[in-house]
Amino acid sequence: MKGQRIMVVDDDYNINQLIKLYLEKEGFTVEPYEEGTEALKSFKANPPSLVVLDIMLPGMDGWDICREIRKSNDVPIIMLTAKGETFDKVLGLELGADDYIVKPFDPKELIARIKAVLRRHKPAAFGITKEVTYPNLTVNLSNYTVTYHGKELELPPKELELLYFLASNPNKVFTREQLLEQVWGFDFFGDSRTVDVHIKRIREKLQDANDNWQIRTVWGVGYKFEVK
Repeated sequence: MKGQRIMVVDDDYNINQLIKLYLEKEGFTVEPYEEGTEALKSFKANPPSLVVLDIMLPGMDGWDICREIRKSNDVPIIMLTAKGETFDKVLGLELGADDYIVKPFDPKELIARIKAVLRRHKPAAFGITKEVTYPNLTVNLSNYTVTYHGKELELPPKELELLYFLASNPNKVFTREQLLEQVWGFDFFGDSRTVDVHIKRIREKLQDANDNWQIRTVWGVGYKFEVK
Protein backbone atom coordinates (compact mmCIF):
# COMPACT_ATOMS: atom_id res chain seq x y z
CA MET A 1 0.00 0.00 0.00
CA LYS A 2 2.93 2.33 0.69
CA GLY A 3 4.12 4.33 -2.28
CA GLN A 4 0.64 4.67 -3.75
CA ARG A 5 -0.24 8.12 -5.06
CA ILE A 6 -3.12 10.04 -3.46
CA MET A 7 -4.70 13.15 -5.01
CA VAL A 8 -6.10 15.58 -2.43
CA VAL A 9 -8.45 18.28 -3.74
CA ASP A 10 -9.47 20.95 -1.21
CA ASP A 11 -9.51 24.73 -1.55
CA ASP A 12 -8.30 25.14 2.06
CA TYR A 13 -4.50 25.21 1.91
CA ASN A 14 -4.14 24.25 5.58
CA ILE A 15 -6.34 21.16 5.21
CA ASN A 16 -4.43 20.14 2.09
CA GLN A 17 -1.11 20.41 3.90
CA LEU A 18 -2.39 18.61 7.01
CA ILE A 19 -3.65 15.65 4.95
CA LYS A 20 -0.41 15.66 2.96
CA LEU A 21 1.67 15.56 6.16
CA TYR A 22 -0.21 12.58 7.62
CA LEU A 23 -0.30 10.63 4.35
CA GLU A 24 3.40 11.11 3.69
CA LYS A 25 4.14 9.80 7.20
CA GLU A 26 2.32 6.62 6.13
CA GLY A 27 4.49 6.31 3.02
CA PHE A 28 2.02 7.66 0.43
CA THR A 29 2.91 10.10 -2.34
CA VAL A 30 0.55 13.08 -2.25
CA GLU A 31 -0.56 15.54 -4.94
CA PRO A 32 -2.52 18.47 -3.39
CA TYR A 33 -4.80 20.73 -5.46
CA GLU A 34 -6.90 23.73 -4.46
CA GLU A 35 -8.90 24.10 -7.67
CA GLY A 36 -11.19 21.56 -9.33
CA THR A 37 -10.51 22.09 -13.03
CA GLU A 38 -6.74 21.84 -12.60
CA ALA A 39 -7.13 18.68 -10.48
CA LEU A 40 -9.33 17.00 -13.10
CA LYS A 41 -6.87 17.85 -15.86
CA SER A 42 -4.05 16.28 -13.85
CA PHE A 43 -6.20 13.23 -13.07
CA LYS A 44 -6.89 12.58 -16.74
CA ALA A 45 -3.18 12.88 -17.58
CA ASN A 46 -2.06 10.51 -14.81
CA PRO A 47 -4.74 8.89 -12.57
CA PRO A 48 -3.74 8.37 -8.91
CA SER A 49 -4.51 5.39 -6.67
CA LEU A 50 -7.22 7.31 -4.76
CA VAL A 51 -8.82 10.77 -4.69
CA VAL A 52 -9.76 12.71 -1.54
CA LEU A 53 -12.28 15.21 -2.92
CA ASP A 54 -13.86 18.23 -1.25
CA ILE A 55 -17.37 19.13 -2.45
CA MET A 56 -17.18 22.94 -2.35
CA LEU A 57 -14.43 23.96 -4.77
CA PRO A 58 -13.76 26.97 -6.98
CA GLY A 59 -14.05 26.43 -10.73
CA MET A 60 -15.57 22.98 -10.65
CA ASP A 61 -17.22 21.44 -7.60
CA GLY A 62 -16.65 17.96 -6.20
CA TRP A 63 -19.91 16.55 -7.60
CA ASP A 64 -18.91 17.47 -11.16
CA ILE A 65 -15.38 16.13 -10.74
CA CYS A 66 -16.75 12.84 -9.38
CA ARG A 67 -19.13 12.56 -12.38
CA GLU A 68 -16.30 13.19 -14.83
CA ILE A 69 -13.96 10.68 -13.19
CA ARG A 70 -16.63 7.98 -13.15
CA LYS A 71 -17.19 8.28 -16.91
CA SER A 72 -13.92 6.47 -17.51
CA ASN A 73 -12.30 5.35 -14.25
CA ASP A 74 -13.25 3.42 -11.10
CA VAL A 75 -10.42 4.82 -8.93
CA PRO A 76 -11.59 5.08 -5.28
CA ILE A 77 -13.02 8.47 -4.24
CA ILE A 78 -13.53 9.72 -0.68
CA MET A 79 -15.71 12.85 -0.49
CA LEU A 80 -15.10 15.61 2.07
CA THR A 81 -17.84 17.94 3.32
CA ALA A 82 -17.85 20.70 5.92
CA LYS A 83 -20.06 20.24 8.97
CA GLY A 84 -23.34 22.07 8.40
CA GLU A 85 -23.17 21.94 4.60
CA THR A 86 -26.04 20.29 2.80
CA PHE A 87 -24.60 16.92 1.97
CA ASP A 88 -26.65 14.07 0.62
CA LYS A 89 -24.42 11.05 1.10
CA VAL A 90 -26.72 9.00 -1.11
CA LEU A 91 -26.12 11.45 -3.97
CA GLY A 92 -22.37 11.06 -3.54
CA LEU A 93 -22.68 7.30 -3.59
CA GLU A 94 -24.96 7.41 -6.63
CA LEU A 95 -22.25 9.33 -8.44
CA GLY A 96 -19.77 6.61 -7.55
CA ALA A 97 -18.01 7.85 -4.41
CA ASP A 98 -16.68 5.04 -2.19
CA ASP A 99 -16.89 6.81 1.17
CA TYR A 100 -17.34 10.24 2.74
CA ILE A 101 -16.06 12.08 5.80
CA VAL A 102 -17.32 15.23 7.51
CA LYS A 103 -15.10 18.16 8.51
CA PRO A 104 -13.68 18.78 11.01
CA PHE A 105 -12.21 15.28 11.02
CA ASP A 106 -9.45 13.43 12.82
CA PRO A 107 -6.61 12.93 10.29
CA LYS A 108 -6.07 9.44 11.73
CA GLU A 109 -9.67 8.53 10.87
CA LEU A 110 -9.17 9.76 7.30
CA ILE A 111 -6.00 7.66 7.00
CA ALA A 112 -7.91 4.62 8.27
CA ARG A 113 -10.70 5.22 5.73
CA ILE A 114 -8.19 5.62 2.89
CA LYS A 115 -6.44 2.35 3.80
CA ALA A 116 -9.77 0.52 4.10
CA VAL A 117 -10.98 1.73 0.69
CA LEU A 118 -7.67 0.80 -0.94
CA ARG A 119 -7.84 -2.69 0.58
CA ARG A 120 -11.35 -3.20 -0.81
CA HIS A 121 -10.30 -1.95 -4.22
CA LYS A 122 -7.58 -4.53 -4.91
CA PRO A 123 -7.82 -5.68 -8.56
CA ALA A 124 -8.44 -9.31 -9.42
CA ALA A 125 -5.36 -11.52 -9.73
CA PHE A 126 -3.85 -11.71 -13.21
CA GLY A 127 -5.48 -14.33 -15.39
CA ILE A 128 -8.53 -14.79 -13.14
CA THR A 129 -11.80 -13.58 -14.66
CA LYS A 130 -14.63 -12.78 -12.26
CA GLU A 131 -17.78 -13.13 -14.33
CA VAL A 132 -21.34 -14.38 -13.93
CA THR A 133 -23.58 -15.21 -16.88
CA TYR A 134 -27.35 -15.70 -17.19
CA PRO A 135 -29.64 -15.63 -20.23
CA ASN A 136 -29.26 -12.16 -21.80
CA LEU A 137 -27.01 -10.95 -18.96
CA THR A 138 -23.25 -11.07 -18.31
CA VAL A 139 -21.60 -9.21 -15.43
CA ASN A 140 -17.81 -9.07 -15.54
CA LEU A 141 -16.10 -7.72 -12.44
CA SER A 142 -12.61 -8.06 -13.91
CA ASN A 143 -13.16 -5.40 -16.57
CA TYR A 144 -16.26 -3.75 -15.03
CA THR A 145 -18.67 -4.42 -17.86
CA VAL A 146 -22.31 -5.46 -18.01
CA THR A 147 -23.75 -6.90 -21.21
CA TYR A 148 -27.54 -7.03 -21.44
CA HIS A 149 -29.34 -8.42 -24.53
CA GLY A 150 -26.04 -8.18 -26.40
CA LYS A 151 -25.45 -4.51 -25.59
CA GLU A 152 -23.01 -3.10 -23.07
CA LEU A 153 -24.64 -1.06 -20.32
CA GLU A 154 -23.03 1.81 -18.44
CA LEU A 155 -23.22 1.16 -14.70
CA PRO A 156 -21.29 3.09 -12.04
CA PRO A 157 -18.83 0.85 -10.14
CA LYS A 158 -20.98 0.35 -7.04
CA GLU A 159 -24.08 -0.55 -9.07
CA LEU A 160 -22.05 -3.08 -11.01
CA GLU A 161 -20.47 -4.52 -7.85
CA LEU A 162 -23.90 -4.83 -6.20
CA LEU A 163 -25.37 -6.56 -9.24
CA TYR A 164 -22.35 -8.89 -9.45
CA PHE A 165 -22.59 -9.81 -5.78
CA LEU A 166 -26.31 -10.61 -5.96
CA ALA A 167 -25.95 -12.52 -9.24
CA SER A 168 -23.03 -14.50 -7.78
CA ASN A 169 -25.33 -15.70 -4.99
CA PRO A 170 -28.54 -16.72 -6.82
CA ASN A 171 -31.72 -17.21 -4.76
CA LYS A 172 -30.01 -16.13 -1.54
CA VAL A 173 -31.68 -13.33 0.41
CA PHE A 174 -29.49 -10.53 1.80
CA THR A 175 -30.51 -7.79 4.21
CA ARG A 176 -29.62 -4.22 3.35
CA GLU A 177 -27.03 -4.25 6.14
CA GLN A 178 -25.40 -7.39 4.70
CA LEU A 179 -25.23 -5.79 1.26
CA LEU A 180 -23.66 -2.65 2.71
CA GLU A 181 -21.08 -4.81 4.45
CA GLN A 182 -20.32 -6.99 1.42
CA VAL A 183 -20.32 -4.35 -1.32
CA TRP A 184 -19.29 -1.17 0.49
CA GLY A 185 -17.16 -2.86 3.15
CA PHE A 186 -16.97 -3.02 6.93
CA ASP A 187 -15.65 0.53 7.16
CA PHE A 188 -18.46 2.20 5.25
CA PHE A 189 -20.63 4.37 7.52
CA GLY A 190 -23.75 4.36 5.38
CA ASP A 191 -27.43 3.66 5.80
CA SER A 192 -29.79 1.19 4.19
CA ARG A 193 -31.33 3.83 1.91
CA THR A 194 -28.11 3.66 -0.13
CA VAL A 195 -28.89 0.05 -1.09
CA ASP A 196 -32.48 0.90 -2.08
CA VAL A 197 -31.30 3.71 -4.37
CA HIS A 198 -28.75 1.48 -6.10
CA ILE A 199 -31.25 -1.37 -6.57
CA LYS A 200 -33.75 1.06 -8.09
CA ARG A 201 -31.17 2.35 -10.58
CA ILE A 202 -30.07 -1.17 -11.55
CA ARG A 203 -33.69 -2.16 -12.19
CA GLU A 204 -34.23 0.92 -14.35
CA LYS A 205 -31.33 -0.18 -16.56
CA LEU A 206 -32.52 -3.80 -16.73
CA GLN A 207 -36.00 -2.74 -17.83
CA ASP A 208 -37.05 -5.58 -20.09
CA ALA A 209 -38.97 -8.39 -18.44
CA ASN A 210 -36.95 -11.58 -18.11
CA ASP A 211 -38.46 -15.01 -17.60
CA ASN A 212 -35.25 -16.54 -16.21
CA TRP A 213 -34.13 -14.17 -13.47
CA GLN A 214 -34.99 -10.99 -11.61
CA ILE A 215 -33.82 -8.83 -8.71
CA ARG A 216 -36.59 -9.41 -6.23
CA THR A 217 -37.52 -7.49 -3.09
CA VAL A 218 -38.16 -9.73 -0.11
CA TRP A 219 -40.42 -7.51 1.98
CA GLY A 220 -39.24 -6.97 5.53
CA VAL A 221 -35.88 -8.60 4.79
CA GLY A 222 -33.96 -7.30 1.77
CA TYR A 223 -33.17 -8.41 -1.78
CA LYS A 224 -32.21 -11.46 -3.77
CA PHE A 225 -31.24 -12.35 -7.34
CA GLU A 226 -33.98 -14.85 -8.12
CA VAL A 227 -33.25 -17.48 -10.74
CA LYS A 228 -36.29 -19.43 -11.97
